[in-house]
Amino acid sequence: MFEAILSFFNVSNTFFTLFGYSISYLEFTGTLFNLASVILIARRNIWNWPIAIIGVILFGILFYQIQLYADFFEQIYYFITGFWGWYLWNTHKKSKKDTTVHTTRNTTKANILWVVGIIAATAVVSFILRNLSVWLPALFPVPASMVEIDAFTTVMSFAATILMILRRVESWVLWIIVDVIAVWLYWYKGVPFIALLYALFLGIAIRGFISWRKEYLKGRVS
Repeated sequence: MFEAILSFFNVSNTFFTLFGYSISYLEFTGTLFNLASVILIARRNIWNWPIAIIGVILFGILFYQIQLYADFFEQIYYFITGFWGWYLWNTHKKSKKDTTVHTTRNTTKANILWVVGIIAATAVVSFILRNLSVWLPALFPVPASMVEIDAFTTVMSFAATILMILRRVESWVLWIIVDVIAVWLYWYKGVPFIALLYALFLGIAIRGFISWRKEYLKGRVS
């Protein structure tokens, strides 16, 4: 039983092959959970949070095995903020029986501060990632891959998650940028199934931006 569980979490354990690409049980299952959570987020549905928590656990294990360490730590961050988002969205539901929340927007000043913060944080994360294999060789024996790009998308995702928890429309702008980069990054890293997932995320993010902005404007009118 234990060996079967370990086998499931091994990225080399193939579930099926599609167009010559071997898709592991881990990648396939994590993809399904993360796709479901993003669809629910776009619909402002509170149940995205528990589903996302399961998805990030699976993706965290996968990213560690393919040396995308920034993405690995990103999943830990998502795991923690998942509970925070679940709690906050629950306090902002339209009613006790409803599962959707209202949306809001940042001020121009706030958006400028977010941009400056993202740039600064990317520089710090890049430095850390570049030295992980030197500082902690036992945990990270292989040097991090695509350091600057990985750091940038990670920081952008961190910021987008906080804005998402705060129900800001701007969160979708960041997700759109992240998804565009992620499609190329994961394809390049040899996990095209996840690249295709992020292509779907991109479409959902665009739709989510339109939906959240519409709901925000509707709230202002009413």
